[in-house]
Amino acid sequence: MTHSNENATAMFKAENENRPEVLAHYPVIHHQPIQWGEMDAFNHLNNVVYYRYSESARIGYLQALGMFDGSMVTVLAQSSCQYLRPVTYPDTLLLGVRCKRLGNTSMAMEYSYYSTAQEIIVATAEAVVVRLDSNGKGKLPWTTEKRQRLLALEAKFGHTPEC
Repeated sequence: MTHSNENATAMFKAENENRPEVLAHYPVIHHQPIQWGEMDAFNHLNNVVYYRYSESARIGYLQALGMFDGSMVTVLAQSSCQYLRPVTYPDTLLLGVRCKRLGNTSMAMEYSYYSTAQEIIVATAEAVVVRLDSNGKGKLPWTTEKRQRLLALEAKFGHTPEC
């Protein structure tokens, strides 16, 4: 294991301890402090920022699975976000991320945004990513090993994606 992989593993472990019960079945928890400059004219977290946060959470999930080995790329095919409560500065969001459905070449992911200030889920989101070959030209099926790794990670947290 390289030094950077050791750091990523340690950070993943630290970020996933002490999670709220509502995020218990999400294998990856991304910690996201709110920045003052991310507020909109109504002093709420700007809607675009939620998508940036989900991207960071998605990258953390793929890193936890060891998916950045150069053998493939993923592209975002679809995303949506449902805003349940306004978020304001200061706050820290905990984004739970997991696989909702594992397809042949794609994965539907789901996110829950938990506000530590409000102690409640403030938004939910979904995204579909498609796995492509390393050139980014053709769809690439999930290997048996990568499917098993993903399903094992999900199972550790009592979640089973649709297949």
